[in-house]
Amino acid sequence: MERPDWAPKNVDIDKASAARLYDFFLGGSYNFEVDRELGRKLAAAAPGVYEFTRLNRSFLRRAVRHLCRQGIDQFLDIGSGIPTAGNVHEIAQRANPDAKVVYVDNEPVAVAHSELLLENNPNAVAFEADLRDPDSILGHEKTRKMLDFSRPIGLLSVAVYHFIPEADDPLALAARYRAALPGGSFLALSHVTEDSMGDQVRQLVDLMRASQNPVTPRTKAHFTAMFDGFDLVEPGVVFTPQWHPESPEDVDDRPQDSAVYAAVGRKP
Repeated sequence: MERPDWAPKNVDIDKASAARLYDFFLGGSYNFEVDRELGRKLAAAAPGVYEFTRLNRSFLRRAVRHLCRQGIDQFLDIGSGIPTAGNVHEIAQRANPDAKVVYVDNEPVAVAHSELLLENNPNAVAFEADLRDPDSILGHEKTRKMLDFSRPIGLLSVAVYHFIPEADDPLALAARYRAALPGGSFLALSHVTEDSMGDQVRQLVDLMRASQNPVTPRTKAHFTAMFDGFDLVEPGVVFTPQWHPESPEDVDDRPQDSAVYAAVGRKP
């Protein structure tokens, strides 16, 4: 396909990416036909995918607000995706104008548009890196300039770890980030599972093999293990709509249909 003028030179426009698919499902415009084509196939095979995405984004917003109420005023968002309404810096800086946010993603489109969005915001930055390379993220000059690692940090990796295959040892990665966080920091994660909606999730997994970001669903036990060394915030590991819903209407009688686990933990 022809490369749009706004597309970064290093972006792969021949294979769908998770960040651009997420943008497509949320109604964004920073995606390509290859993303939309796969997105339509995913929606046909797993009609709940739009709701999966919306509920996951809602969890992110609630988690950030919760962390702000706990006094967190600096955030590291790894796998931040393409900017959409309700970004972390918008939520955090509404609560505290001095809150600082570092966005990290390995998708060039996500980073390019984050940089445009943040060019007049001195307390938020974005750069391109991969979750699987903790040193490049934790040691990056933008991270070190923006965040004070002697004070608690809110680490967000929402809907990211299911793109990490077992060969890359996600539990070891989670432990590496945990070790870098000071006491009093928080970790917010969400993750696709086959524990519910198994047929739809398996179809989603099959289709995502054709993308840049194949999916590895995990069980509740495996997801919970990513919080080793953290104290889980109530209500613990639950499906996305069950984590601190803002009203009873936010949780229907089948929250498991979200097919995504969510949790927040605090490092003692």
